Formats: sequence, structure tokens, C-alpha cells
Amino acid sequence: MVNARWNAFGCSLASLARCLLCGGASERFGLCGPCREEMPYVDHGCERCALALPEAAAAGLCLACQRRPPPFDRAFALLHYEYPVDRMIGALKFAGRLGCGRTLGELMAEALGSHDRDLPEAILPLPLHRERRRERGFNQAAELALPIARRLGIDLVTGLLERVRPTVPQSGLSARARRRNVANGFSPARAAMPLSLALVDDVMTTGSTLAAAARACRDGGVRRIEVWVAARAELGRLRP
Repeated sequence: MVNARWNAFGCSLASLARCLLCGGASERFGLCGPCREEMPYVDHGCERCALALPEAAAAGLCLACQRRPPPFDRAFALLHYEYPVDRMIGALKFAGRLGCGRTLGELMAEALGSHDRDLPEAILPLPLHRERRRERGFNQAAELALPIARRLGIDLVTGLLERVRPTVPQSGLSARARRRNVANGFSPARAAMPLSLALVDDVMTTGSTLAAAARACRDGGVRRIEVWVAARAELGRLRP
């Protein structure tokens, strides 16, 4: 149903009362009930990297994280990076459709708020390099983080992490090239860091960018780091 409805996307964004995907009456968070239900949610993901796992998986960790855990303690991904989520994130980042960020952020907040566990002290949107920020005019990670911080009652912090050098876009790069591209790309600010925080971003594929940011946060004194992303992708293939 969602596939057939995407044509209405461009004209429906103007009104918050209309579904972002089909143009029908919006019920919550900018989506109608059927479109919201048909979003490709991650039902069961690795606790450390959020990679989709089969329900029957004995452990809560994927094989890669069992062998070499990432530098963050936990990861949450709401959706698979596939249609229509890829279109929504693309519209947010490259067309400035901020309503898509609000919708995805609200959906993330609802799911995170339903988890029975302690939340981190602060939320830190993954920073853009100043050149990319100037070019885009906004930070898509911050657009996601705003509704999450508001709904969960967690401090939204900025300026604790700096992207110290520009990088080429990660899309199209191999896993090794992605790691090289973002290596030493972040630096902690001199301000005092919280003891626990959540790094928020739009998409995680290999996790190289978020891992580099997490290492910089560790250097700044953060003890527990979670990663919250709107979508989880898999390098080299898409889910059917």
C-alpha cells in the first residue's frame, strides 16, 4: 500500500493534517494509520549494532559484535533503510523536508519510551562539518533528536563534539574505505561531558562514523554511549 501511495508525497508535506506518504488524513506524527503500520520496522536487532537478527537467534549479538564489539554500548534502529524510509531520509537531507525528520524523530521517541530501561543523561546529534552544515543549512541528526529529547525529557546537547575535518559522502564506499574516511574525524570539546549519552543520526550502515564519534566521546570522559538511528542499512544489499 505504501508503494502505491508515494506519488502523493511531494504535495502532502505542506499540511501537517495530511499523511506524508499517501496524502490521506494524518492520525499521528504526520502519518495515517495504515502507512504507519506498514513502515519497515526492525523487529529484532543486535544489541550492540542494531543489525537485524532472526527471531530465533540464541544471542542478542550478531557474530561481528561477538568477535569485535563496537566502541558504543548499545544501539537502537527503528526502521530498515528501504522504501519508503530511504525516500523520507533523502527528502530530509537533500530537499530540506523537515517534516520527515519530525515524523521519524517522533516515531523513534515513541519506541524508545516504551523500553523498560534507564535512559542516558543527554542526547547528542551527530555533528556535521561546518562546511557541510553551511551548505545544507541544517543538521538532519538534530531534526531527529529534537522530538526525541522533548518527548523523553532528556537534555539535547550540542557543541560537545566537533567534526574536525570534512569527509566525502560514505555512500558508495567499501567498509574499509568508510573507516578510513572518518578516522580521527571527531574531537571532543573542552566542556565537561555527561557520563552517559546517546548519539543520534539518520542512518547506520557499517557504523564507522558513529564508532569514530563514540571514540571521541570516550576520550572526553563519557562512560556509557548509546547509538540511536532512524534506519539501519546493510552494506552491499537491501532487504527484499
